[in-house]
Amino acid sequence: HRNVISEIYDLFVFLLQGPEQTHSETLMCRISKLNSPSVSVGMRFLDWSTLNLNPETELKRYFGARAVLGDQRPRQRNRQFHRSTWMTSPKDSWPRFSRPGISMTLLQSKDGIHYFTFEHSRDYQQIQFKFLDAVESMDPNNIALLQLNPYHIDSLLQFSDVCRMQEDQEMARDFIGEALYSFECAVHPLFSLTSGTSRLDYLRPENRAFYLALYKHMMFLEKRGCPRTALEYCKLILSLDPDSDPLCMLLIIDFLMLRSREYESLLQLYQDWEEHRNLFQLPNFAFSTALCYFHLSQQEDMDPEESHKQRCKADQMLQNALIMFPGVLMPLLDLCSVQPDATVTSHAFFGPKSQIMQPPALTELTALYVGRTYNLWREAPVMLWLEESVKEVLRRVDAKDPIVDDCQDKRQQRYRSAPRNIHRHVLLSEIKEATSSLPLEVTTQPMMSFDPLPPLDSVISYTRPERQHTGASTESTLALFFRSLMPNFNLQGGLRQEDDGEVARAGQELNQEVNRLLVAMRDMLANIRFQEPPREDHPYRDEEEWD
Repeated sequence: HRNVISEIYDLFVFLLQGPEQTHSETLMCRISKLNSPSVSVGMRFLDWSTLNLNPETELKRYFGARAVLGDQRPRQRNRQFHRSTWMTSPKDSWPRFSRPGISMTLLQSKDGIHYFTFEHSRDYQQIQFKFLDAVESMDPNNIALLQLNPYHIDSLLQFSDVCRMQEDQEMARDFIGEALYSFECAVHPLFSLTSGTSRLDYLRPENRAFYLALYKHMMFLEKRGCPRTALEYCKLILSLDPDSDPLCMLLIIDFLMLRSREYESLLQLYQDWEEHRNLFQLPNFAFSTALCYFHLSQQEDMDPEESHKQRCKADQMLQNALIMFPGVLMPLLDLCSVQPDATVTSHAFFGPKSQIMQPPALTELTALYVGRTYNLWREAPVMLWLEESVKEVLRRVDAKDPIVDDCQDKRQQRYRSAPRNIHRHVLLSEIKEATSSLPLEVTTQPMMSFDPLPPLDSVISYTRPERQHTGASTESTLALFFRSLMPNFNLQGGLRQEDDGEVARAGQELNQEVNRLLVAMRDMLANIRFQEPPREDHPYRDEEEWD
């Protein structure tokens, strides 16, 4: 019912805004959508409201409206230049908005599901080409081209990353907010943020920036202390392509649900998806569902008999998780600053061999889970429960429980290589324990942060014209400088050749070029407009799946 009410409200706002496509056919499609099921049976956990996308809603629950809003007054200047949106609250400091050249098209509707794609106008394409040229040339004179469109998405995404690396979190969030605002102003009238029936194909480069902007916004919210709101964005990203899950949101949704204390939702998700997605084969779900049952058993208002039942379930699931993924324990205890018992460290099952012998793909998954969720295990009751389960697991190992050998065989067979979406998720997570375990075929290829590992079978709607090179290409000092900062950075550059008699002055000109570049970058940060992002297409739709 909440979903239907949200759709009715969206329709009401749609009518008041009077968009360009307000005609009877569009309205009838919009209204008929209310009668279709919001999500399939396996997507029941994706039932939410647009109100939950606003972090102020969550902050008000924690601190009260007065503490959050203070003496804020309506922003008249903001209302003149910006429309109201669900995902962002436009600021007075943002550039005045004019359509940047992004639009959304409905490709088809089938079985209550609507398939959309973003499109770039010819003018936007030209700016995109110039942006890519500026990124590759690293010429400060070309950076001014980014001012042609203050809402150029890739520039905003990349500039946000630069601000974040310089620890200017507020400015970094603003750039992501501007990107989301630009996207939301371009969405199709039938596109819904909350129904779970709108799809965007990650194979199309124009759509990928929307995924990445949502992901970065979600991470800012989680770090800001709004895990419940971050969870809603996680659901939104997953709903855009739940079958392929290009950003592998299943590796983080359990963490956000635990942080939000959405225990019932986590168990519902596990129940609905385990049969056809084999969630227990992911270390994060194996351990998080056990932790979820434990927290439910600790609730004071629960019936004692039901509490005992939940605790037994938690014990069983945690033991099974430890037997299936023994390589999780020691890194987890290390990050929790807990010294394990001598019987544990000396036992071969949890010793160094458990980490060395596990397949690389499993090492990647376990490192990601431990690096992300170790704080959830630091609580004293949780650590005591973990200690008891570890002792019981060692007893079962010594007793030659057949499950132990069965799990060892499964580890060696199922985790030989990870699908590409998992690599993409690890790169976006920036968890050092996980990124250090990425395979060489990922770490040695050029990487662009605004499009990490794009699909190999991308659906290209327009191509970039080939650039004319007037001279030989050599890797300059500038390229080496950026490569020293970012090992995956790929730069094609060369010395300018004005005429054959000036080659001797190339080194001096290059040093001047570096200085001009740094000055230009500082000026851009001071003026808080946009920055250059690198661009590149990366691999493909994730074909490999766990057995």
